[in-house]
This record gives sequence, C-alpha cells and structure tokens, in this order.
Amino acid sequence: MRFISETSCDGVREQLFVLDDIPGVLWTPEGAAGTRPLIVMGHGGGQHKKAPDIMDRARRSVTECGFAVMAVDVPGHGDRPLDEKYDRIATENQARVAAGEELAPLVAGFQALVARQTVPEWQTVLEAVQQLGHVGDGPVGYWGVSLGCGLGVPFVAAEPRVRAAVLGLGGALASSQDAARITVPVEFLVQWDDERVPRDQCLALFDAFASTEKTLHANPGGHGDLPAFEQDSTLRFFSRHLA
Repeated sequence: MRFISETSCDGVREQLFVLDDIPGVLWTPEGAAGTRPLIVMGHGGGQHKKAPDIMDRARRSVTECGFAVMAVDVPGHGDRPLDEKYDRIATENQARVAAGEELAPLVAGFQALVARQTVPEWQTVLEAVQQLGHVGDGPVGYWGVSLGCGLGVPFVAAEPRVRAAVLGLGGALASSQDAARITVPVEFLVQWDDERVPRDQCLALFDAFASTEKTLHANPGGHGDLPAFEQDSTLRFFSRHLA
C-alpha cells in the first residue's frame, strides 16, 4: 500500500492510497491510535470513492462514532482507467434499452460480472488497511446502495470479517444466491418508486437474505431520492453491531 496524500480537517484524517493499481481513500479520527471498527463503503454507478454522499457518510462515521472508513474506485470509475470491456458492455446495454429491452436484467448481469473482479480486490484492500496501526483488525461493516449493493452483496457473502451490512436500491436478479449466504444483521433500503430497480426485485432480494436480523426501510421516491435521515439510522445500526 502506497499513500499518495494526507490531509486533516475538522477532526478527520484523510489518506489517499494506491494498492495494486487500486486507488482508495481511508478516513480516520485525527490522531487516532489503536484498533477501531472499520466501514467499507461501495459507491454508486458513475460515482467514485470521494462522491459527496460517500464523503458525508464517512465523515459522520468518523466524527460521531470514532470509526475508520475506506472506499475504493471500482473498475472504470474515479481514478481508474477506462475498462474497454466494461465500457463496451455498458454501451451495448444502453442501445438494448433504447431498443425496448428491460433495464433491470441488463444492470443485474453487468453488476454480477464486475463483482467477480471487485470482491477479491476489496478483500485485498481490507487486509492491507487492517494492518495499519490506527485501524487494526476490529469489526467490519459494509455500506453500499445501487451499484454498491450489486457489488456489496457478493462481497459481504464472501467476507467473514463483515459483521453487519447496510444495503439497498438493488434487486434479486444479480444477487439472490449470494444473499442466501448472508447471515449477519442487514438494514435494507428501498425506494418505493424506484425507476431503475423494480420494487418486486428489491423485496425479493430482502427476502433472500438468510439473516435472522434484517430490517426493511421503505421510503417514497425514485432511485436517487434516498432520504438524508437514513444516515442517522445507519450510524445507529453500525454503532449497535460494531462498537
């Protein structure tokens, strides 16, 4: 792991790093030492590791809970180069939707393909971050919606260090088999009028989780209308299960 920059602001230390050509960011309390809970965050499609919603949630997790938070750019996003294979598939999918095909199955297939690369990448980065003295090998949580859900479900299913997960705005077409392997507590977010992920697919994914503790949060509005107050619920959820 190579750190390429470090800044501090309002009690939050931000370190940008690169590991095996994977660009990422780590946020910790300023002056932190010793082991603490770590939240892995997955950004949405077309976004990046420092997208505004990721930054806002990360800073609150650090300042209000004392957690560490990490995020990385998924292939073809942020500081990663354009991936010709994924870009070609995305372009083809846009054309297929324009020709009348249903969007959700195409998105699900694309996310399942990308997850085959991102799951081992995230596990490698998680291993390296937990070796840092100001993070340590404490409990791990995961947060991700939309693309962050499509990639996050297989990651949580494969990663035994994750003890709790907040997921949402995703459907069962890509993730039901992986969801059936998840037994940790889950908080699942649904936008009732989601134009990208059919409601029945969201509910089917929630049903597929094998967790004995799982909570469904449904709010009115479209895919991009997730209420800001869900951040408060996320912090309470992780504080219960990781602190």
